[in-house]
Amino acid sequence: MPDRPVLTARIERWPVAGAFTIARGAKTHVDVVVVEIAAGGALGRGEATPIYYHGETAEGVLAAVQALAGPVADGLERAELGALIGRGAARNALDCALWDLDAKSSGIPAWRIAGLSAPAPLMTAFTVSLGEPARMEADARAAAARYPLLKLKLAGEGDVARVAAVRRGAPDARLIVDANEAWTGRDVASEAAALVPFGVELIEQPVAAGRDDLLDGVDSPIPLCADESCQDRADLARCIGRYAAINIKLDKAGGLSEALALAAAARAAGLELMVGCMLSTSLGVAPAFLVAQGARWVDLDGPLLLARDRPNGFAFEGGMMDRTDANFWG
Repeated sequence: MPDRPVLTARIERWPVAGAFTIARGAKTHVDVVVVEIAAGGALGRGEATPIYYHGETAEGVLAAVQALAGPVADGLERAELGALIGRGAARNALDCALWDLDAKSSGIPAWRIAGLSAPAPLMTAFTVSLGEPARMEADARAAAARYPLLKLKLAGEGDVARVAAVRRGAPDARLIVDANEAWTGRDVASEAAALVPFGVELIEQPVAAGRDDLLDGVDSPIPLCADESCQDRADLARCIGRYAAINIKLDKAGGLSEALALAAAARAAGLELMVGCMLSTSLGVAPAFLVAQGARWVDLDGPLLLARDRPNGFAFEGGMMDRTDANFWG
């Protein structure tokens, strides 16, 4: 009788390089949940970061994963996950571990199983944390020496001064900005127009998730991108006509399976794609790297924002990210 799959899971704490600051606060570490599924001599791994703005915790995600040890032992398939657990970090970790297990067991890379082309190196954004303009200018100057694409965290009041300061510090960098819902109640079109002179090419999540109706009739001179407003395919309809793009994150969507399906549906609806991540190690961004192939904007700098990464993680050179070990994931 063949061995039954065995699931193990644990919480790991990874220190942030300095502090990661957005409109909702600062973080000095991130707790991730790592799932491993062993079967037939192969080991599949997945990593997920709890979505704190959804009330997820590492302990809660771990418990949700461990509750499915029985179905996993009984041969749970990826397609069955959605009926057992909702979208979010727990399903992401499980789904990715099952993808990785399938790839390792079959000897067929995950990208090929998914019907994708072989992944190529990608240019990723590097995040400049929220701060006073002078601090953000200095941070941008230092980052632009290595990263041609910068993503700025904004907070509403004083955002034009922040972006102007970053542009002084990084005159040649491409810029995208993340309002993190902080423009709720503000004139989005006017706020966007004020950023046009600085060459900003994308604005993420200007209004609070659930208040997307505030964008009805808004003619923004810079494309708007849904982040918190688009978790998975169930949210896509309310984004069409209000946003020009969506930001796909595996922790939001609930894994590689849903992320791939969401990407296909968004493209069919005429939306541009951004692929992002939560704070995470290279294990967390590895499956997202597959989804990001062909995306217009890529923001997979989670490992760069940590004090250290896993061995054999992604290599980042001149803003380009690439695998260093073909067997690292999938």
